[in-house]
Amino acid sequence: MSEPTTKGPGTQTSRAALAGARSQHESVERALERAEKAAHLGGFITLDRDAAAKAPGGPGPLSGMTVAVKDNIHVAGLPNTAGTPALRDFVPASDAPAVRRLREAGAVILGKANMHELALGISSNNQAFGPVRNPHDPSRFAGGSSGGVAALVAAGVVQAGLGTDTGGSVRIPAAVTGTCALRPTVGRYPGQGVTPLSSTRDTIGPMAHRVADLALLDGVLSDDDTPIAARPPRSIRLGVPTGHFTEPLEDEVAVQWETALHSLEAAGVELVPVDVTSFIEREFETGMAIVLYETRVELSAYLAEYRPETDLAALAALIAGPDVRGVFENCILDGAPALVSEDVYRECLAHRQRLRAAYAETFAAHGLDGLAFPTTPATALDLATCDQGMVLCGQPVDTFATFIRNTGPASVIGAPGLSMPMGVATNGLPTGLEIDAPAGADRELLALGLTLEAICG
Repeated sequence: MSEPTTKGPGTQTSRAALAGARSQHESVERALERAEKAAHLGGFITLDRDAAAKAPGGPGPLSGMTVAVKDNIHVAGLPNTAGTPALRDFVPASDAPAVRRLREAGAVILGKANMHELALGISSNNQAFGPVRNPHDPSRFAGGSSGGVAALVAAGVVQAGLGTDTGGSVRIPAAVTGTCALRPTVGRYPGQGVTPLSSTRDTIGPMAHRVADLALLDGVLSDDDTPIAARPPRSIRLGVPTGHFTEPLEDEVAVQWETALHSLEAAGVELVPVDVTSFIEREFETGMAIVLYETRVELSAYLAEYRPETDLAALAALIAGPDVRGVFENCILDGAPALVSEDVYRECLAHRQRLRAAYAETFAAHGLDGLAFPTTPATALDLATCDQGMVLCGQPVDTFATFIRNTGPASVIGAPGLSMPMGVATNGLPTGLEIDAPAGADRELLALGLTLEAICG
């Protein structure tokens, strides 16, 4: 390509545009090289080696930003496996609306990121496409279900990513890889073009290195350009839960949590002890029943629309992971022994409304800006044993239930949650600090995050 030689008013602009396009092309090529070097992490299921040629090249708030998209969010022309063998050959014809918004803002999609199979787990120890490894220690997991995005961001392969979050699936991997993630208020972003689990709880969520990047992505994804700025620490009132969110914690996480509290208090943030009993009652059981009922209905409808030759039973027959296969056989397929009835589902939706009301009342009664707690009770687990359970404070516990213990309540309630780095533990692994906010207060939450990141990060 030769530069234009015609002189005139537009020549300088044309040269600047051409230089910008070349710079963006080179930036994407470097990202592709980084992706090849980081292939051992298992971050990508599909790497788009033509991404540089597809770079928009023009101006935009995300101009040139390299993005990895979780492999359950449609990207035109790239496979959308949802991490499971039965969808290996499914290639959507069009972008999900959220992906389209990123492209229109100038972002470059580098590829489709690995994940926990069908987003039904927190380890991303994928049996069909290989495990996702934590860049801080490749023998450890990168969390899930959006583990591939988190690993790629943490390793510096991409600048940002799109994951999905049903019970903690962007915040958990962000916490254990030392990155940032936002679960927005449910319905804030367009949710079409995503392999579903639960419309009540599912949402796309951005992931990045810094809270400022999340704010930029949130503005594009939500079409909400409300300005935000870091708040003075002394203007912030944070609730600190007693019990549940903070007991028990792995020793490594407990030390970082206490350090974070001291740092916040020293900076002038007001910390208020809060009893959270009213909005965690039966939260896990309620949320799981909603997901299991809606997965059966909504995943069936999705397959009928996009893969009519594959019904729920055919999908399940090819599931690679024993944990995910067990969920389908026990809770989702026809005749499953623990199938959730419609009556139970309706009761759980009603209980969810009561939890939402109690959550809002807790914030109002204490005048809180946010609720603060460790994102996960433990650091990243060993990939070799993570699916066999874990030990927390000397007690054997279920890995899945333990890692979504803290991220679950906001997910069930539909409120926004932000995870950011809380510090690196003495075992060399990151820990995460989560801040939850009232439903609809996403931009206010990000403003809090700008301040707290500077204090705790």
